[in-house]
Amino acid sequence: MKVIAIASVDKPLTPEERQQIMPKEVPSTLKLYLDGKIEQFWYRQDAPGVVFLMNVDSLDEARATVEGLPLAAGGYAKYTLMHVGPLAPLGLLLQK
Repeated sequence: MKVIAIASVDKPLTPEERQQIMPKEVPSTLKLYLDGKIEQFWYRQDAPGVVFLMNVDSLDEARATVEGLPLAAGGYAKYTLMHVGPLAPLGLLLQK
């Protein structure tokens, strides 16, 4: 199943917190990418945060995955999750 996870900052990081947390956040995110849980990721242009396109078995798995990342686990970020899929009505255009 495909899930879009949109992060928003709950509590801004101080410079000291950034130095402590980001060296853990980045490798944790890259591991999820290499494991195939995160297919694509982007930096939000409208607000601080990231957007992940995830490949998971359930929304519960997606939630547990992103909430396990250091920023979310530390209360600095929260995620909105959306289950997405193919645009099914386009199939009507293929029917004869």
